[in-house]
Amino acid sequence: MIEPFIQSFIPLFVAMDTLGLIPLFLGLTQGMERKDLRKLIFSAASTAFIIAILFLFTGTALFDFLGITSHDFRIGGGIVLLVLAIQDLASSNGSERRRPKSSVGVVPIGIPLIMGPAALTTILILVDTHGMGMTLGALVANFILVLVLLINSQWIIRIMGEAGSQAFAKVASLFMAGIAVMMIRSGIEGVL
Repeated sequence: MIEPFIQSFIPLFVAMDTLGLIPLFLGLTQGMERKDLRKLIFSAASTAFIIAILFLFTGTALFDFLGITSHDFRIGGGIVLLVLAIQDLASSNGSERRRPKSSVGVVPIGIPLIMGPAALTTILILVDTHGMGMTLGALVANFILVLVLLINSQWIIRIMGEAGSQAFAKVASLFMAGIAVMMIRSGIEGVL
């Protein structure tokens, strides 16, 4: 029982890249109040979880119905992420996207950073390999881990200070652009 769970948990953990998400998350949420940040975390995680659950039960049928492949999905997600990274890099301080009323929690943090094309595709593979129940268990465990890490990530900003966190926000946007280009490239390679 434990071995199939681990075999489901680890690929999903790698595909969700929770540890890689933290620097991007900190960059995108720099300057937010703790109360607003907590709301944003739960908004992003719940949106990503709902999408993951819907995809768990309907992903294959949805892709077939729409006539798209996982590679098409990677290209689309990469383009969205690239546009958001460019907007952040082009802004003077990025604060217009970090206001509590902004939708940065849903896009890009919820989708495609927490639950992106790699994670969604991994869900489909895990369902075929280990079944619906084991995949659902691995998904829930990964989302608990995401919540714990994001809720506790704010202490890093306190250590870095305001100037350091602003510089970090721009560097994180550069990494987000790089991840976006990688998603687009891998999608194109898969199509070809």
